Formats: sequence, structure tokens, C-alpha cells
Amino acid sequence: MFISSLPLLLVALLVCFGQSVSAIKFNIPASRYPPAKCIWNAAHPGALVIITANVGPGEGQRLDIEVVDSSEHRNVYLSKKDISGEKRFAITAHAEEDIGVCFRNYLDPSVASDGKTPSRVVDLDVDIGADAVDYNAIANQESLSALETEMRKLEGVVKEILDEMEYLKAREERFQATNISTNRRVKNFAWFTIASLIGLGVWQIFHLRSFFKRKYLID
Repeated sequence: MFISSLPLLLVALLVCFGQSVSAIKFNIPASRYPPAKCIWNAAHPGALVIITANVGPGEGQRLDIEVVDSSEHRNVYLSKKDISGEKRFAITAHAEEDIGVCFRNYLDPSVASDGKTPSRVVDLDVDIGADAVDYNAIANQESLSALETEMRKLEGVVKEILDEMEYLKAREERFQATNISTNRRVKNFAWFTIASLIGLGVWQIFHLRSFFKRKYLID
């Protein structure tokens, strides 16, 4: 019986490790010049990212959302102003960088201050990769059974795991090539240093010999 349950255990492990979901609920205070509050998630190039933001009410407040990456150029994937209620956005990652969902909560200048800092509640859900695919819609479109739908989900999770392994393999090869190149440069620099020291020593010997000859200290 234990042996027969091994496939089920493997499937459960694949599903657990293959999931890439980030859900968080937080308050974001409002101000005239608010700083950005960003939630970061790792994503591979070509990965589908589904962002679901449920924004609570806030009188005299304007909540803006911006989706960027952590690259040097800080690419902007999405920028929306004054969002409220439940909003759903879809983007595709273009680089091997973290994806940041950033919020800024602006306070209307006409709102009088009563000593309390107004804020809004944001319920954020970020699905990446296989978890971002709407398999229910696919099942309805292709008339799939429940088992076929689960197999389709498992196929997506396995593909994501294989892509992750290929990425790790490529990164390891890149690091190994960098390590070999660095070792070669260090070795060449060491040989150059040794040759320079030997040459400097020989030059000093001949220079001292010439000096002593001019002073008639040696023949």
C-alpha cells in the first residue's frame, strides 16, 4: 500500500514546490508625498504574472499602482492611477529580475488633518507561472474533465520545475565559466608578478655592479 501511494506523494511534492503564489494584506498610509510600498517576487523571462489587488475604501485618498522590475533600467510594466475595489492585471516578465508591485497612497490636499493618519487596506495576490493560468476557463473551453484539468495543472507545474532546473543549470555554467576565467587571470597575474620581481632583481644586481665598478670598489 505504501508503494502504491508513492506516485501520489510525488505529485503532492511537485505541486507544493512548483507553486509560486504571494498573498499579503496590509495597510498603506496616505500622505501628500507618499513613498512607494513595493512587494517583490522572483519571476523568470516569459513567465505570466497575474496581479489581483483588492483595495478598501478611503475617502480623500488616491491609490496608484505601478509594476516594475529590479533591473538597472527599472522597466515599468504597468502604471495605473486611482484604483479602487478589486482590480486584476496581467503582465509577462521580460528579464531575469524580481517583479515589484508598488503602491502610493496620495492624500487629497483638501482633507483636513485631525491628528490621525488615514490609510487604506490592500489585499494583494500575485500568481506567477503555472499558478497564473486559469485552468477552469481552459477546462470549460476544451470540455475537460476534472481529472484532465488536474493533469493539465500538473503538466504546467512540471514544466515550470524543468524550466527552473534549466535556469539553475545555465546559471551554474555561467558561474563556472566566470570562475575559470578569474582563476586564469589570477594565474597570469601571478606569473607576471614573479617575472617582474626576477627582472627587477637582475637589474638591481647589474646596477649595483656598475656602481661599484665606477667607485673602484670591485674589478
